[in-house]
Amino acid sequence: MNPSNRKAVLPGSYDPVTNGHLDVIGRAARMFDEIVVGVVNVQVRKSKALFTAEERCAMVEQATSHLDNISVVPFSTLVVEFAHEQGAAAIVKGLRTITDFGYEFEMNQLNRRQDPDIESVYLMASPQYSFLSSSGVKELATFDGNIDDLVPPGIAERLKEALKR
Repeated sequence: MNPSNRKAVLPGSYDPVTNGHLDVIGRAARMFDEIVVGVVNVQVRKSKALFTAEERCAMVEQATSHLDNISVVPFSTLVVEFAHEQGAAAIVKGLRTITDFGYEFEMNQLNRRQDPDIESVYLMASPQYSFLSSSGVKELATFDGNIDDLVPPGIAERLKEALKR
């Protein structure tokens, strides 16, 4: 990575944003001068998003408002294309499990074929978030489970309202 370009993208669905996401975003924000949180606006491998891309962007913006080097942008392209458009030198992803590693390893190889100049950087999940996923949070919320300590303030209420729709 070019030391003069310390900008990275951190792509994800963020449906909804969790404290695990915020952990990775915060850690990446200390490593890079600028982080563009890319909110995927096209569902490829998961079910339809509960929140619109605009709603997810707003939730991430609210949850990261204390970080001055974060911007949030929706995107509907290949992640390497998005990184290139944003002028980023790296793609940052969080890894929780060996399953995540297998998927991300494959994606890294495909991304490098698309643009070998964009590096992939992986941050291991902090232990307290190694089990945490947006889909798990949605499932807990569907059955009135307590998710208050799994998501940023205000997100639990928004999720419960969205599930009632």
